[in-house]
Amino acid sequence: MRRVTERAIRAVAVFCGARDGVDPRHLEAASEVGRTLAERGITVVYGGGGTGLMGAVANGALGAGGTVVGVIPEALIGPELAHPDLAELHVVQTMAERKAMMAELADVFVALPGGAGTLEEIVEQWSWAMLGYHSKPCGFLDVLGYWSPMRELVAHMVGEGFLSDRGAAMIRFESSLEPLLAALEDA
Repeated sequence: MRRVTERAIRAVAVFCGARDGVDPRHLEAASEVGRTLAERGITVVYGGGGTGLMGAVANGALGAGGTVVGVIPEALIGPELAHPDLAELHVVQTMAERKAMMAELADVFVALPGGAGTLEEIVEQWSWAMLGYHSKPCGFLDVLGYWSPMRELVAHMVGEGFLSDRGAAMIRFESSLEPLLAALEDA
């Protein structure tokens, strides 16, 4: 039974790499994220690409009959090869527009493994939540310990006095999706 304090998650913005990474388990985890969200009736909002972990998330959700919404800057349609089978593909002009639209469309934000862009996207949403621009929870899906250094950095920022305990508590880390979604629902 759902507690009254839990938020209903209708759409999850997933930030992740446009590359496969070296460990195939990252691709498997990304596909599983898409599949699980679709099976729960949750819309996937993501960067619109068809390659790497982004493509795996989209394909996992689509394969399970889910709804996938992509948001891609026009300049990345070639390099990221926009996914052809999405329910919606929003083509925007800039990365700032991409992030703003994804923030508008999603109820929560989840980062899977990725590079600088993935890190920038999730940290921006976390920062916006700390500043009160929105109240949407953010979390890292720590697949194979990929985000462990980030968790350590958050603790270091608190220890050095540059991040409050409240700010640190606004970002969640879990090694599997179900506990992460539960934590984000309760946030």
